[in-house]
Amino acid sequence: MTRGMKNRMDPKIADWLREKAAFYNNPLFVETDPVSIPHMFSKKEDIEISALFSALLAWGNRKAIISGAIQLMQRMDNAPFHFVTEHSQNDLKKLHGFVYRTFNSFDAATLCESLKNIYLHEGGLQHVFSETVIKRKNTNAFDAIENFRRVVLKYPHEQRFEKHISSPERGSAAKRLNMFLRWMVRRDDRGVDFGLWTDSFPMNKLLIPLDVHSARVARETGILSRLQTDAKAVIEVTENCRLLDPDDPARFDFALFGTGINEKHYF
Repeated sequence: MTRGMKNRMDPKIADWLREKAAFYNNPLFVETDPVSIPHMFSKKEDIEISALFSALLAWGNRKAIISGAIQLMQRMDNAPFHFVTEHSQNDLKKLHGFVYRTFNSFDAATLCESLKNIYLHEGGLQHVFSETVIKRKNTNAFDAIENFRRVVLKYPHEQRFEKHISSPERGSAAKRLNMFLRWMVRRDDRGVDFGLWTDSFPMNKLLIPLDVHSARVARETGILSRLQTDAKAVIEVTENCRLLDPDDPARFDFALFGTGINEKHYF
């Protein structure tokens, strides 16, 4: 067994993870989270596209993330699927002046162009993310993310755009894209995640969206031993969460991230 992986989990930690996952997997927390942006829409493709943009913006202050994502949706006339698939070069001028940290109007326009090709020629976002986990055994969300990265970057783009599309093969934890996949794939009755892709992307293939907050809690609870918050750390945390729920290990992201953001003391 890989270093850091456990055969079983301390019952106290297991009970705590279950309790906190149930507490934070709650619609009451949606409005303060970037997942609130796709919840503004009802059409599947609008949800997918707004979720992807919101996830890619999701670093830094959450209020600022939400504000930036709302501004971006407004520039797309609050109809992201129509904007992406029907835009002309003149329409892309609506994005001029947008900036959130290092993601600017040129990045937004590049992603719109790539998404247009994905929906018109690649079978859509669901197909691009799902085709790898369907076709091959022993796959996980990292394989899906790498396939998405390959498809997005085969279309014309500036080199600087590549930093926004994480590569697990290069060691990235790919927090934002794992979070996006959690939103799209997980299905339960709690009203937070959408479960739009469960028919083509098994929930057990999801990985924990690990960032500085969730990694800190994971280390303090003993389910992460690795010091770096990277792709290997994601695998370690997810495999330990899989001990509690092999069919849906990513639900414990609610416990790790929710606690890391909202609580100072864990026990």
